[in-house]
Amino acid sequence: MANVVRAALVQATWTGDTESMIAKHEEHAREAARQGAKIIGFQEVFNAPYFCQVQEAEHYRWAEPVPDGPTVTRMKELARETGMVVVVPVFEIEGEGFYYNTAAVIDADGSYLGKYRKHHIPQVKGFWEKYYFKPGNLGWPVFDTAVGKVGVYICYDRHFPEGWRQLGLNGAQLVYNPSATSRGLSGYLWQLEQPASAVANEYFVAAINRVGIEEYGDNDFYGTSYFVDPRGQFVGEVASDKEEELLVRDLDFGLIEEVRQQWAFYRDRRPDAYEGLVKP
Repeated sequence: MANVVRAALVQATWTGDTESMIAKHEEHAREAARQGAKIIGFQEVFNAPYFCQVQEAEHYRWAEPVPDGPTVTRMKELARETGMVVVVPVFEIEGEGFYYNTAAVIDADGSYLGKYRKHHIPQVKGFWEKYYFKPGNLGWPVFDTAVGKVGVYICYDRHFPEGWRQLGLNGAQLVYNPSATSRGLSGYLWQLEQPASAVANEYFVAAINRVGIEEYGDNDFYGTSYFVDPRGQFVGEVASDKEEELLVRDLDFGLIEEVRQQWAFYRDRRPDAYEGLVKP
C-alpha cells in the first residue's frame, strides 16, 4: 500500500432534487479519479437538502435503506467504475420508526464495507435533528479499505472528543467528518476543532461542510472544507466559503507513525485514571 494517499472531498450546493444532486457528485468523483484520487467523501446527507432546519414529517421521504437503497447501490457502482473508496452520508431507514444519520463506506472494488451512524444528535434552532434521527448504535468502526484504515465522524459529533479518540484507538489513519454547519454558529470553531482532534489523535481528518443557503431555512452553510494532517496543519488550501468545490490532496500516511513516535500521546494515555469520564 502506498505511503502517500491521494484523497478527495466535495462541498456542494443543493440542486433542488436528489437525481441531479447524485449526478453532480458522480461527476465530481469521476474528475477526482482523473486527478488520481483513490478515496472521496461527500457532505452530510449529501443526496438531500439539509431538511433539519425544520421539523416536518414530509422529510422522512429522504430516508432509504443502507446498503440496499438506491443511493448506496448507485455509489457502489461508482466506486467500481472509478476504483475509489467512497464515503456516502445519507438519511437511513432501518425499519418503521428507526431512522439514523448514517455514512456508508464502499471499497474501491464496489464492495460495501459497513456504515457509521452519528452518535450525537443536536436539537437547537436550525438543527432539529432529534425530530428525525435516533442516536447511533454501531460504535466507532474503522474500515480496512484499499487506501488504509478509514473512519467517519458526522457533523455535531466533532464537538465530542471521545469518539475521535476511539477512532484512533481502533486504528484510523484518516477520518472523514461530513457536516452541515452554518455561518455565525460555529465559524471560528470550524478551523479549530478538527485540527485539534487530528493532533490529539495523530491521524488525518477530512472536514467537509455544505455551502450556500437552501430552501428550508436561512442557515448559510459556509463551506471552507479542508484536509488536515496529524500535526494540525492544513494540507493545501482551504476550500471557498461561498462556492462549490472539489478538493484533491496528497496525504502522506508515513507522517502518522512519525508524529506518534515524536509526540507519543498514545503511549502516555492513562485509561486507568479515566473512569469518571463515563459516569452519567
